[in-house]
Amino acid sequence: MSGSLNWTLATVAAATGGIVDGDPTMPVRAVSTDSRIAEPGAVFVALRGEQHDGHDHAVTAVAEGAVAALVERGTHPNLVPRIDVDDTAAALRDLAAYRRSELTMPVVAVTGSTGKTSTKDLLAAAIPGAWASPRSYNNEVGVPLTVLRAPGDATALVVEVGSRGIGHIRWLMPAILPSVAIITNLGLVHLETFGSRDAIADGKWELIEGLTVGGIAILPAGEKRLDRPHPGPTVTFGTGPDATVRISDLTSDTAGRPSFVLHANGHELPMTLQMAGSHNAHNAAAALAAAMSIGVPAETAAAGMAAATGSAWRMEIHTGSFTVVNDSYNANPTSMEAALRTVADMPGRSLAVLGQMAELGPVTAHEHERIGELAAKLGIEEVITVGPDHGLARAAGGRNVDDAEQALGWIRERVRDGDVVLVKASRSVGLETVADRLTEEAGA
Repeated sequence: MSGSLNWTLATVAAATGGIVDGDPTMPVRAVSTDSRIAEPGAVFVALRGEQHDGHDHAVTAVAEGAVAALVERGTHPNLVPRIDVDDTAAALRDLAAYRRSELTMPVVAVTGSTGKTSTKDLLAAAIPGAWASPRSYNNEVGVPLTVLRAPGDATALVVEVGSRGIGHIRWLMPAILPSVAIITNLGLVHLETFGSRDAIADGKWELIEGLTVGGIAILPAGEKRLDRPHPGPTVTFGTGPDATVRISDLTSDTAGRPSFVLHANGHELPMTLQMAGSHNAHNAAAALAAAMSIGVPAETAAAGMAAATGSAWRMEIHTGSFTVVNDSYNANPTSMEAALRTVADMPGRSLAVLGQMAELGPVTAHEHERIGELAAKLGIEEVITVGPDHGLARAAGGRNVDDAEQALGWIRERVRDGDVVLVKASRSVGLETVADRLTEEAGA
């Protein structure tokens, strides 16, 4: 299921404040930011990034089938057809805002320090006919693309929303306008850019501030930094007795998959997830609250979540002669702790290949050392860290190496049949290659 727009170049220009050079009646069926993907009827939006500038590919995109290129004024005066705008990033958001105005289904938005993608995946499974991005599209590019690709006949739109600082979510809000907003949790993520723990809460709260009239806020029970007024209803989730959706009887099997009971509005729903990690019980509780708030029967939502498999590189369990836990997409103190606890509870010796947790600012050394101490306390027998580790390996009684190849060689010398190997780091470290090669070598 994918979106199909019914616009013209004149529509695009009006939505973005742009000027068309070409036939304004030309039909537009899609919006793309990748010049290599020539979708039929697509406008190519030339975005400027840290490594690449889409303006360098605008001519190629049009030559290969894009109906027009949307570019910043003065960059391509001879390219036809094109739409000139002041800022292509803002224009992409404004196109998503226009698409949002055309959509009539409920919009459920998810933010938080950790668990956004897993909660998004659980929601997509819990709501029959829902549309959600198949990837972690949660930034200033991914959020607009998620909205732009939403089909008009979807029963709900699920949007994952990230934030690296104050104002990021607020800037995106015209494209989202959620009827239900979830904050999964507050942790030490992007502290370097937020500046303080309170600022993290303020940044996530921007999603609640953007709720449509009467919109529902779904929040972790007992999180005092989110104990704030807003015009609509609030639903909470957690293990405490006052949680609206309460988790009880939480256990995990030998593959790290959690079983638990969700209590909500008189329902008692026993569940076992395919997604590993006991923390996913909290994500499931938040997803159930959101699904029920838009009218999905509790039993239907629970059955859908029980079948959800989650996104790539997030607590993927691969079992062969030994087991590889590939959680290499991202890392922060909360998710690192959850992954280590999950692996420690699985049968067999536990080993870990870890990389740094990025953007922690002034608490970088403290949090890396704390995670190292936790690994030692949990009995992780072998710990190796790749690149700058800020004292993690030392605190864990492990070893630090320079790159992934050295880490792979070190693990190969030590891994035995029946072991469990966790691979986890911030995305910038690129440890997915280690996880992939270990998985092959385990025959998983």
